[in-house]
Amino acid sequence: MEFQILPQRFYLRQDVLLIARELLGKRLVSHIDGALTAGIITEVEAYRAPDDKACHAYGNRRTPRTEVMFRAGGCAYIYLCYGMHHLFNVVTGPEGMAHAVLIRAIEPVEGLDVMLTRRRQKKLSPQLTTGPGVLSAALGLHKKLSGESLLSKKGEIWIENSNLNPTAKDIASSARIGVDYAEECATWPWRFYLKNSNWVKKTKTR
Repeated sequence: MEFQILPQRFYLRQDVLLIARELLGKRLVSHIDGALTAGIITEVEAYRAPDDKACHAYGNRRTPRTEVMFRAGGCAYIYLCYGMHHLFNVVTGPEGMAHAVLIRAIEPVEGLDVMLTRRRQKKLSPQLTTGPGVLSAALGLHKKLSGESLLSKKGEIWIENSNLNPTAKDIASSARIGVDYAEECATWPWRFYLKNSNWVKKTKTR
């Protein structure tokens, strides 16, 4: 089945929390080294400059790493965490706004053998793609792809619609994970996930 790629207008809206929730149920696709892999987005986190202390661009801080966040929405922001995990984010908002959504987990739907090989696993389980570092490994995503457009199937990464249309009752929220340093911002319930999916890390809901 052919699915429609998300247009740039989807990403250019200013409400990163709305975009984060609406990314749930969409298909994240990679076409790396000739291999097509895809998964349904099940868990995300929103980050918003300049007021969010958990955001890399807090205070509109511009560095060589964060510069891509200031581009117009619809491109990838991928960075290396702890020197080993590549984390994939979607840049959102108009140019200069520096908002992003971290994709934390997917449910694999295409290219499962490729994902298993990349992750050196023998059988399908939530551990394959539940977590931002492991999903990037499964999809072949790395920081050299930071800045890549998500708007064309001629590229290496894109996001498209699926047959899923989660409603508010299907979505739970919690504080974001691993941002204890962000003071009062650490408690903001800006992590969103599909309630009934096994492909998320369950925490208390808000």
